[in-house]
Amino acid sequence: MDGTIVDTEPYWIAAERALVEAHGGTWSHDQAMQLVGQSLTFSAGLLQQAGVELDIREIIDSLTARVISSVQQQVPWRPGARELLEELHQAGVRCALVTMSEGPLAREVVASLPRPYFEVLVTGDTVSQGKPHPEAYLTAVELLQENDPELAVHHCVALEDSVPGVAAAVASGVATVAVPHIVPLPDDGSYALWDSLAGRGLAELEALLAGSDPSDTSAAPWGGPRG
Repeated sequence: MDGTIVDTEPYWIAAERALVEAHGGTWSHDQAMQLVGQSLTFSAGLLQQAGVELDIREIIDSLTARVISSVQQQVPWRPGARELLEELHQAGVRCALVTMSEGPLAREVVASLPRPYFEVLVTGDTVSQGKPHPEAYLTAVELLQENDPELAVHHCVALEDSVPGVAAAVASGVATVAVPHIVPLPDDGSYALWDSLAGRGLAELEALLAGSDPSDTSAAPWGGPRG
């Protein structure tokens, strides 16, 4: 969600900086980059190391409240995200939102959408292991399987923007599209690399499942049935 569908990373970074500075510390760009895509528990631990004298739960609640407040003022959509969601919705493609943000923020973002694009929400407070562990993506597939027992990981495509997110998606076995935003991602051949979601649609996602991307002849070949 954060960085792929909505550009909330600046909101998170501002919230982190404000919290650290309120406790007399300093928060650098490099420190903020370490938190992109990580679980909130992991992030809270690094904030404690930076001098925030609160427990993990208090840090998570404080950050989330600040980001929700910012989202309520303006939802910063990423280019092409809403258009792709609308096309998938019209085509009857079932979608799951897999995010390390917690339920309150995820529901705030989902509520701002014009239609119920997401059938399933898997948030950071509903899994025991955050990204880069694949639990969140595997959980999303299991929830989708409840209404479609024939569904398998090789029928699914994940869209991600961060190193932990991409690692989680790839480890789960679903085909993965990386759309770098705040942090650059290496082109190592284990996933498709797109500059943006703008102009992308269902045809490109279907092509990934077929093993090729006709709109990008430089895309790395898929090594087996990954999604």
